[in-house]
Amino acid sequence: MIDVSEFISYLNDININFFCGVPDSQLSPFCDYLEENCESIIAANEGNAVAIASGYNLSTGNYPVVFLQNSGLGNIVNPVTSLTHKKVYSIPIVYVVGWRGQPGVHDEPQHKKQGEITLDLLELLDIEHFVINKDTTFKDLKSVFENNFLDKLSNGASVAIVVSKDAFKDYKIDKSNDNTLTREEAIQTVTSFLSDDDMIVSTTGKSSRELFEYREAQNHGHGNDFLTVGSMGHSSSIALGVALNNSDKKIFCFDGDGAILMHMGSLALIGSKKPENFYHVMFNNSAHESVGGLPTIMDDIHIKELVKSCGYNEVFDASNIDELNDILPRFVESIGPAFLNIDVDISSRKDLGRPTTTPIENKNDFMKKLQGE
Repeated sequence: MIDVSEFISYLNDININFFCGVPDSQLSPFCDYLEENCESIIAANEGNAVAIASGYNLSTGNYPVVFLQNSGLGNIVNPVTSLTHKKVYSIPIVYVVGWRGQPGVHDEPQHKKQGEITLDLLELLDIEHFVINKDTTFKDLKSVFENNFLDKLSNGASVAIVVSKDAFKDYKIDKSNDNTLTREEAIQTVTSFLSDDDMIVSTTGKSSRELFEYREAQNHGHGNDFLTVGSMGHSSSIALGVALNNSDKKIFCFDGDGAILMHMGSLALIGSKKPENFYHVMFNNSAHESVGGLPTIMDDIHIKELVKSCGYNEVFDASNIDELNDILPRFVESIGPAFLNIDVDISSRKDLGRPTTTPIENKNDFMKKLQGE
């Protein structure tokens, strides 16, 4: 295992001290250490991080670090191939990539395919990589930099450290906010208010897990819910596609603040299309809670004014259970697109489970419900 403090101190010693990216649970020790001890930027999405890092390199000539889960490799393909690659501007970047779905390591279904192609994709992008695991020492990693990576970087190429499960020693910081309402209670409250004809598209992470467990506890079945277990930031667009093609049903998108920030352009498209049956619920803890709890920038923007300017008809807000119960009747009966911001705590149950149905089973049940079967 590698001590993140030793690794980051080494990077600083060789003048690599700019960090930008999107948090990942597999990188939690690395990300938590940065949050507590270093200047770093948590970007809206991974491609955004590559662009920011490129601006840093253009300004200083120094090598930036971009951290991300391997699921975010798709978001960096465009800036890597059309901006940083040696055939274009030759901007060197050090990537630290959490390897979810690594072959031979148990993981959730949304990570399986990405895990299988992670190393192949890095090779296709001409990014030299080194895999670290629980047996890798700091000496091993330092040797890779001194005997390979630093030479690559000096010649304008990018490199990647691919992080297997348990490769970093534990390092944790406390995260909290002042909100009293838990996301799970908020999800249960909103869901219990909906009718059997209403459909939900829920975002990736713990929101979908909490919705699934509530349905299980109530013996509701799962046909009303599409659980977007991957594709962070795209749930609202999935819900838009459903809403535009099912005008006889109310479609609810259960979203997170980090997911909304990741692909914020979808808000403008939803507002432009004006589906009257579209209801957007943001469970807002201003954190990437599902992957460790590091902050988003949601507290720094006026999301309700932004959504309204994008063309949503109604915008609602709740910060406790009484406000939520009071506002739900008006929200559900409003003409969409409508938006509801719910301020929630950064917490989840320690024993929170995962969906016991497969993604294919979930999809089929959802489609049957949409078709009235």
